[in-house]
Amino acid sequence: MEWSKLLSEKRYGTTTAKGRSDLRTEFQRDYHRIIGSASFRRLQDKTQVFPLDKSDFVRTRLTHSLEVSSFAKSLGQSCFSYIIDKKLDPDVNDEVKNAACNILECAGLIHDIGNPPFGHFGEKVIRAWFENNIDTIKFNDCEISSVLTDQMKKDLLNFEGNAQALRLLTKLHYLVDENGMHLTYALLNTIIKYPVSSIYINDNSGNVKDKKMGYYLAEQDIFREVSTETGACDCRYPLTYLLEAADDIAYKTADIEDAVKKGCLTYEILLNELENNKYYDMYESKEDLAEYKEIIEKLKEKYFAALKRKIVNPGLNAVQNWLIHVQGKLLSCARYAFTKNYTEIMSGEFKHELLDVSIGAPLAKALGDIAFKYAFCSAPILKLEIAAETIINFLLDKFVKAAVNYDTGNKITALDKKLMSIISENYKQSYIIHSEGKNAEEKLYLRMLLVTDFICGMTDSYAKELYQELNGIK
Repeated sequence: MEWSKLLSEKRYGTTTAKGRSDLRTEFQRDYHRIIGSASFRRLQDKTQVFPLDKSDFVRTRLTHSLEVSSFAKSLGQSCFSYIIDKKLDPDVNDEVKNAACNILECAGLIHDIGNPPFGHFGEKVIRAWFENNIDTIKFNDCEISSVLTDQMKKDLLNFEGNAQALRLLTKLHYLVDENGMHLTYALLNTIIKYPVSSIYINDNSGNVKDKKMGYYLAEQDIFREVSTETGACDCRYPLTYLLEAADDIAYKTADIEDAVKKGCLTYEILLNELENNKYYDMYESKEDLAEYKEIIEKLKEKYFAALKRKIVNPGLNAVQNWLIHVQGKLLSCARYAFTKNYTEIMSGEFKHELLDVSIGAPLAKALGDIAFKYAFCSAPILKLEIAAETIINFLLDKFVKAAVNYDTGNKITALDKKLMSIISENYKQSYIIHSEGKNAEEKLYLRMLLVTDFICGMTDSYAKELYQELNGIK
């Protein structure tokens, strides 16, 4: 892969050139399109960890995305400065570095823009619903599972926020026309974390790019057009590795801080968990283990410093200050992994996440394990997830049934007509445009996506309110 192609400024769905008075680069223009969009604003009322939380402290998808954007841009600056200084690639100069940093900043903002309400749990609920119902839904007296193609079924069964993001950005953001936000190909390729379709998912391949699907059948042509233009083809786009590392660092540290703030985790428990021998055993050298222990000592130092300063909550203060130190360490690990494996990354042969091949791997794993144990498995979270599952299942029950015979000429009940009238006109208009000329099975598939489009576009609060309204609950 070559940066001259990878940094494609071509925009999806448009040939309109910017005005002569517009001094912004194409990637800076992407940034302003994103922050001015309704889809980006909705992230302020979408879950990061704690669904429907009333606190103004814990993170939403919006604040998380802003953090990822910041980390991703910082990683780009440090990585490409190193590549230039060490002359690792004669094609990388300040212009390439600036473009890459702008792309990473934008990619951080939109990497979760396709996620449904209630966080990653919402994705699991949608997948489970189709798993449990795809053989019971009837269309023209046949189960839809026998009507849809294998890839269509797998798209639904493996529903994925990453694939939904590409769909939203290229079709569902219906402001000017049916081609979404008209973002650059370089940016679109960066957010495609998994350049495979649902029929080629293989979590056991040993290659991170095969772990999940990156696009639906409905956007397969878009994926091919974008990845061919950039030259990435079926390989992971190089900047995607940095975006993924920024996301991992942001959520692994933020989840710990939010858990402590919510009272699910304490300084004492965190320290005890970090000192668990199973993380010590992950280090192959005494030097790397010593650095891990030094990081733990930093947590103790922050705590005793907070005690000395007579901070009201020394545990929380220590954790918050320590996590800033941890973020710096993990960012350094990601930079080292990217530059060390740069040749493999550019040839499309690198198969791992950056943090997984760095000395920061045990620390990152420890943070993820602790957050899962004390935050994601806490009673408040479990109660909220049960409520979220009830809401999403109800909405899918109602709207999928209503959508099956929509736009077919088949008889549709008065209730189903009312339900379809609730779905956003923008989404329905997108369906009408992109279903034109398609056969019956393709249109059925697109109607299933119409429902998931509608649900994914909801904020947590709107999903809850719609559930209550349709159930007659005030």
